[in-house]
Amino acid sequence: MKHHVRALHSFAPPSRDHFSALRVCTGLAIPSLTLLMFRHPELVIYALFGALTGMYGRTEPHQLRLQHQLQAAGMLVTGVMIGTGLSVSGLHSWWLVGVETLLAGVGSLVADRLNFKPSGPFFGILALGACASIPTTVPWLFAVLIGVASAATSISVGFLGWIRERAWRPNGTRNTAALAGPRKQRAFIHAGRYVLAVGTAGAAGVLSGSAYPHWAMAAAAVPLAATYLAGGIYRGIHRVVGTLLGLVIVAVLLLPSPWQLDAQRDAPALVIAIIFFQFTTELFMMRHYGLAMVSFTPVILLVTQLAAHADPYVLLSERGVETLIGAIVGIIVLIISGDDGHKRHAISRGEGHPLSSGSYQTEAQLPER
Repeated sequence: MKHHVRALHSFAPPSRDHFSALRVCTGLAIPSLTLLMFRHPELVIYALFGALTGMYGRTEPHQLRLQHQLQAAGMLVTGVMIGTGLSVSGLHSWWLVGVETLLAGVGSLVADRLNFKPSGPFFGILALGACASIPTTVPWLFAVLIGVASAATSISVGFLGWIRERAWRPNGTRNTAALAGPRKQRAFIHAGRYVLAVGTAGAAGVLSGSAYPHWAMAAAAVPLAATYLAGGIYRGIHRVVGTLLGLVIVAVLLLPSPWQLDAQRDAPALVIAIIFFQFTTELFMMRHYGLAMVSFTPVILLVTQLAAHADPYVLLSERGVETLIGAIVGIIVLIISGDDGHKRHAISRGEGHPLSSGSYQTEAQLPER
């Protein structure tokens, strides 16, 4: 018990996290402030999910980072595209659960095939659910193009350092060989876990009457990204605790108080807050997942509030309840499916800290540049 308590409070060693955080923050700030300048802060949500491309390949050399960020951008933009399409078509509730569950399974296979770091389809399904849950105020293609432009900005920022270094290092790539044999079987089993967990959590969210069942689905995917069973349980606990602490920050910003911000009147302040919290999210994402969630919760809720104003009390309560439901479902699925962490490690090819976001580091721990 002491060991588990220490593990829940432990931090992974630092790895020049402020450089990665600055890259991700810059990739989000440029498109977000541009949208703000054109008086369309409600569209920042599409820029956010494109900008999350910058979270991938953080410890890799530039050419390898470029390769994996291009692949991650495809997953994120696909999530934005499908989610916006569901919103435009008026398909919600069970349609959202079915489509997002399917993407979770397919995304798991793709993530294992490409050895994404952070691992798993989490950000892709989060983008899908968030975009599907808000009314689309611009043409579908325009929303997708915002995501594409934001992803392109993040990729460019991530590659800028190569101008100074000008060294092309083709070696050191992760294994992206086709899934075959036992590795293929394990990958399909792992994808099945995502389908079961995400689908069950989504169904529970819909049956509970929530307007945001995608939050439960996203939370259910969190424990499954860990390499080992204990790490998955830790991540589920940190997801819940970090979210609840993050809700306190959101309550201060949105509920009546001296610091209350209105989504329409104070849009510039909310956009600045989103950029700041995305910086602190990435600053701690690799070292301590729970602490990162304290910042990521305001990011998601504030962009949601900018995109479609909702009763803050409903927003806060449903975020807490749906996160709890999803995390419990994800942990249960992880436990009943058995502890095959040593087998899943053969798929992910990355150790990392058990509480970091899906084992960011590569096998060789390539230097940050």
